[in-house]
Amino acid sequence: MRGATVAAFVALAPLLPAAAVAVGTLKVDAVLPYVCTLPSGQQPATVRITAAFPERAAVGEEIRPTDVTTTVELPAAAVTDLTALRAATVRAETRLTVGVAQNGQRTETAWSGTAQPVGVPAEGSLALATTGDVPSLTTDTAGDLTLTAGALAVDLALSTADGAATVPASLSGTCVPGQDAEGRTVLATVPVGAATGEPSAPPTRPSRPSPSSPAPLPPSFPADRTAPAKPGTANGTDAAPKTPDAGQQAGRGLTATDEDAPGTPAPRPDAPPCRTENPTPMSLSAYITGYSNVRKLGGANLIPLTCTLIEQGQAEFVVKPDGSMHVVTPAEGRLSHQGRKQTPPFKATFLTFDFVPVTATLVLEQTGPMSIDSDVLLIFPTNILTTYVRVPLTLRVLDVEVNGTRLDVGPSCRTQKPLSSPEPDPAAHPGDHLVLLGKGSQTVPDPPVGYILTGGGPLTGEVTIPAFKGCGAGGENLDRLLTASISGPGNHVRQIQGSTCSVGVEAPPMDFCTEDLQPRQVPKPER
Repeated sequence: MRGATVAAFVALAPLLPAAAVAVGTLKVDAVLPYVCTLPSGQQPATVRITAAFPERAAVGEEIRPTDVTTTVELPAAAVTDLTALRAATVRAETRLTVGVAQNGQRTETAWSGTAQPVGVPAEGSLALATTGDVPSLTTDTAGDLTLTAGALAVDLALSTADGAATVPASLSGTCVPGQDAEGRTVLATVPVGAATGEPSAPPTRPSRPSPSSPAPLPPSFPADRTAPAKPGTANGTDAAPKTPDAGQQAGRGLTATDEDAPGTPAPRPDAPPCRTENPTPMSLSAYITGYSNVRKLGGANLIPLTCTLIEQGQAEFVVKPDGSMHVVTPAEGRLSHQGRKQTPPFKATFLTFDFVPVTATLVLEQTGPMSIDSDVLLIFPTNILTTYVRVPLTLRVLDVEVNGTRLDVGPSCRTQKPLSSPEPDPAAHPGDHLVLLGKGSQTVPDPPVGYILTGGGPLTGEVTIPAFKGCGAGGENLDRLLTASISGPGNHVRQIQGSTCSVGVEAPPMDFCTEDLQPRQVPKPER
């Protein structure tokens, strides 16, 4: 799965600069009261949403929110939850559901964001600001396009003062606008003219929602293995796919540019081959891509689009000793590139010693089984979906250039052992391996939201890069140089998995499979 593609020798890929707010731009700065369900119970919280939109748009023109920041101020009671776990730092990921309405039609998207780790205060509140790219929108009809803030999911990755993960290593919460937010959840209204250059009314700034604006519906992924959903494009930690109404299904209305339109499947973007030889009825395939940080170098690197072949097992109903009821589904997977269990080669560029440019060609090689364990905790009315992806990966260095001059690292330069992550169940899963976590939920009778194996979505984790060995040629040993520059713990990984193609069923879903039974949905990486 996409978690399998961790970047290790990663590096300086400068974070995308915030888009400049030019003339003709509508600035949004909404401060809203929310109620968050946290381990300590329901707590009031303040959510501030800032963004920029075009003041007006033409029919068919892309409307892309920029400079999007979501800031959650957690109350002192929530901070007490963190200090009780001995958390010294916290890294936040948020996922804001945004309703989009126009002329009685509606859809929704998700604004996902991530934050750098911040210190946990001894007392008082804690503000967590997340940023990230969000999906753009287009519409084929004229009329005011209204965007409304909805539910907010918050995931917190916790670390102790020495950098180790707490137990548990993460906390999650769900926040909804409080009663005091009624009438204030409209973020912006963008007038859309009938044609380019046609004058339109001035934009509406955030104030109160129109009584006719429908409330956002929950995002959804079909749970059926033969009809997986398209994940949205956003924190991440999970963008929500749109929910088209009858008008949209007829081919008119709102569309999220980063998602496939309903109806006839669009041509698949360029992607490496991803074919399953001798598939069974339980065979799935999907693409993965994403980013990984290297903490020592202060940078993030893109991991290339990689094919993953999956064999799903039989679901099992399990009653745990505490009386909780679960549906557990195992699966096995492998990376696939030109018949090998690895990612395609990719280049990483970084600055060593903060000023020397270094470019390396790398590949991640799978050295053992990939296990995918999906668990649905049955709690009425909201089931909790948890998926762990575990895979041993070795980072291999193919070649290096320092300031444009080739540095011969030889044919056997790689990490001494596989990359490793904090393992929540070391007795059941011994050894060094990457661990990535996907989270979702399902409120009965609605479809699930968040990560689900068949629907895809974001998987996140932390990885330690081991020391290097076998690096150098002509008697020159470069092991210590690479180890000192790159190896170490605390490297954040965020991988995006696309929806799966059920390649072995009698009638594969053509919305998610190409005619030659490759995954149709090609995910976009997210930071």
